[in-house]
Amino acid sequence: MGKSGEIRVIALGLIRDGDRIFVSEGYDPADKSTFYRALGGGVDFGETSHKALQREFQEEIQAQLTNIRYLGCIENLFIYNNRQGHEIIQLYQCDFAEPKFYQIESLMFSESGNHHHRALWLEIARFKAGELRLVPQEFFNYL
Repeated sequence: MGKSGEIRVIALGLIRDGDRIFVSEGYDPADKSTFYRALGGGVDFGETSHKALQREFQEEIQAQLTNIRYLGCIENLFIYNNRQGHEIIQLYQCDFAEPKFYQIESLMFSESGNHHHRALWLEIARFKAGELRLVPQEFFNYL
Protein backbone atom coordinates (compact mmCIF):
# COMPACT_ATOMS: atom_id res chain seq x y z
CA MET A 1 0.00 0.00 0.00
CA GLY A 2 1.26 3.49 -0.85
CA LYS A 3 1.86 6.41 1.48
CA SER A 4 -1.16 7.92 3.18
CA GLY A 5 -2.90 10.51 1.02
CA GLU A 6 -1.32 9.32 -2.23
CA ILE A 7 -2.81 7.59 -5.24
CA ARG A 8 -0.80 4.54 -6.27
CA VAL A 9 -0.66 3.38 -9.90
CA ILE A 10 -0.27 -0.38 -10.25
CA ALA A 11 -0.29 -2.96 -13.04
CA LEU A 12 -1.91 -6.34 -12.37
CA GLY A 13 -1.97 -9.47 -14.50
CA LEU A 14 -5.07 -11.65 -14.64
CA ILE A 15 -3.88 -15.16 -15.52
CA ARG A 16 -6.55 -17.73 -16.14
CA ASP A 17 -6.26 -21.46 -16.75
CA GLY A 18 -9.67 -22.90 -17.53
CA ASP A 19 -11.84 -22.45 -14.44
CA ARG A 20 -9.07 -21.18 -12.17
CA ILE A 21 -7.04 -17.98 -11.76
CA PHE A 22 -3.57 -17.27 -10.36
CA VAL A 23 -3.76 -14.92 -7.38
CA SER A 24 -1.76 -13.59 -4.46
CA GLU A 25 -3.06 -14.17 -0.94
CA GLY A 26 -3.27 -11.16 1.38
CA TYR A 27 -4.27 -10.67 4.98
CA ASP A 28 -5.73 -7.59 6.65
CA PRO A 29 -4.65 -7.64 10.32
CA ALA A 30 -7.21 -5.01 11.35
CA ASP A 31 -10.28 -7.03 10.41
CA LYS A 32 -8.50 -10.41 10.47
CA SER A 33 -9.60 -11.31 6.95
CA THR A 34 -7.92 -13.06 4.05
CA PHE A 35 -8.32 -11.73 0.52
CA TYR A 36 -6.95 -12.51 -2.93
CA ARG A 37 -5.95 -10.39 -5.90
CA ALA A 38 -4.07 -10.68 -9.17
CA LEU A 39 -0.28 -10.40 -9.06
CA GLY A 40 1.62 -7.31 -10.10
CA GLY A 41 2.76 -4.10 -8.50
CA GLY A 42 3.65 -0.46 -8.70
CA VAL A 43 4.42 1.44 -11.87
CA ASP A 44 7.65 3.42 -11.53
CA PHE A 45 7.98 6.97 -12.84
CA GLY A 46 8.91 6.87 -16.54
CA GLU A 47 7.80 3.23 -16.90
CA THR A 48 4.76 2.03 -18.83
CA SER A 49 2.26 -0.16 -17.00
CA HIS A 50 2.98 -2.92 -19.56
CA LYS A 51 6.70 -2.90 -18.66
CA ALA A 52 5.88 -2.66 -14.94
CA LEU A 53 3.72 -5.78 -15.18
CA GLN A 54 6.56 -7.73 -16.79
CA ARG A 55 9.11 -6.43 -14.28
CA GLU A 56 6.91 -7.23 -11.26
CA PHE A 57 6.31 -10.84 -12.36
CA GLN A 58 10.04 -11.26 -12.98
CA GLU A 59 11.01 -9.76 -9.61
CA GLU A 60 8.39 -11.53 -7.54
CA ILE A 61 8.18 -15.02 -8.99
CA GLN A 62 10.83 -15.08 -11.77
CA ALA A 63 8.17 -15.56 -14.43
CA GLN A 64 8.05 -14.36 -18.03
CA LEU A 65 4.67 -13.37 -19.45
CA THR A 66 3.24 -13.79 -22.93
CA ASN A 67 -0.02 -12.88 -24.73
CA ILE A 68 -0.26 -9.67 -22.69
CA ARG A 69 -3.49 -7.82 -23.51
CA TYR A 70 -4.79 -4.64 -21.88
CA LEU A 71 -8.24 -5.11 -20.31
CA GLY A 72 -8.95 -1.77 -18.70
CA CYS A 73 -8.48 0.63 -15.84
CA ILE A 74 -10.03 0.22 -12.38
CA GLU A 75 -10.08 2.90 -9.72
CA ASN A 76 -9.88 1.14 -6.37
CA LEU A 77 -10.81 2.89 -3.10
CA PHE A 78 -10.37 0.58 -0.12
CA ILE A 79 -9.54 0.24 3.57
CA TYR A 80 -6.55 -1.91 4.56
CA ASN A 81 -5.28 -2.17 8.13
CA ASN A 82 -7.65 0.68 9.10
CA ARG A 83 -6.04 3.01 6.53
CA GLN A 84 -7.66 4.47 3.39
CA GLY A 85 -6.06 3.29 0.15
CA HIS A 86 -6.48 4.58 -3.40
CA GLU A 87 -5.15 2.76 -6.45
CA ILE A 88 -5.40 3.19 -10.18
CA ILE A 89 -5.13 -0.36 -11.55
CA GLN A 90 -4.02 -0.98 -15.10
CA LEU A 91 -5.36 -4.50 -15.63
CA TYR A 92 -3.94 -6.93 -18.17
CA GLN A 93 -4.86 -10.44 -19.22
CA CYS A 94 -1.77 -12.57 -19.79
CA ASP A 95 -0.32 -16.05 -19.79
CA PHE A 96 2.80 -17.60 -18.29
CA ALA A 97 5.47 -18.20 -20.93
CA GLU A 98 6.69 -21.29 -19.08
CA PRO A 99 4.31 -24.26 -18.69
CA LYS A 100 5.78 -25.11 -15.24
CA PHE A 101 3.74 -22.30 -13.65
CA TYR A 102 0.52 -24.08 -14.66
CA GLN A 103 1.66 -27.26 -12.88
CA ILE A 104 2.33 -25.78 -9.43
CA GLU A 105 -0.39 -25.43 -6.81
CA SER A 106 1.25 -22.55 -4.93
CA LEU A 107 4.54 -20.77 -4.35
CA MET A 108 5.98 -18.34 -1.83
CA PHE A 109 7.51 -15.02 -2.87
CA SER A 110 8.93 -11.90 -1.26
CA GLU A 111 7.79 -8.38 -1.99
CA SER A 112 10.21 -5.54 -1.20
CA GLY A 113 12.49 -8.12 0.41
CA ASN A 114 10.57 -8.40 3.69
CA HIS A 115 6.89 -9.08 2.97
CA HIS A 116 6.28 -12.77 2.27
CA HIS A 117 3.24 -13.81 0.26
CA ARG A 118 1.74 -16.92 -1.24
CA ALA A 119 0.60 -17.10 -4.86
CA LEU A 120 -1.71 -19.91 -5.86
CA TRP A 121 -4.26 -21.21 -8.33
CA LEU A 122 -7.86 -21.01 -7.12
CA GLU A 123 -11.16 -21.91 -8.74
CA ILE A 124 -13.17 -18.91 -9.94
CA ALA A 125 -16.35 -20.57 -8.65
CA ARG A 126 -15.10 -20.23 -5.06
CA PHE A 127 -14.98 -16.44 -5.46
CA LYS A 128 -18.35 -16.27 -7.21
CA ALA A 129 -19.93 -18.34 -4.43
CA GLY A 130 -18.59 -15.90 -1.82
CA GLU A 131 -16.40 -18.56 -0.18
CA LEU A 132 -13.26 -16.49 -0.92
CA ARG A 133 -12.87 -12.72 -1.37
CA LEU A 134 -11.37 -11.38 -4.61
CA VAL A 135 -10.33 -7.72 -4.57
CA PRO A 136 -11.19 -5.37 -5.99
CA GLN A 137 -14.78 -6.46 -6.60
CA GLU A 138 -14.60 -5.06 -10.17
CA PHE A 139 -12.34 -7.98 -11.17
CA PHE A 140 -15.51 -10.03 -11.57
CA ASN A 141 -16.33 -7.93 -14.66
CA TYR A 142 -13.27 -9.46 -16.35
CA LEU A 143 -13.90 -13.10 -15.43
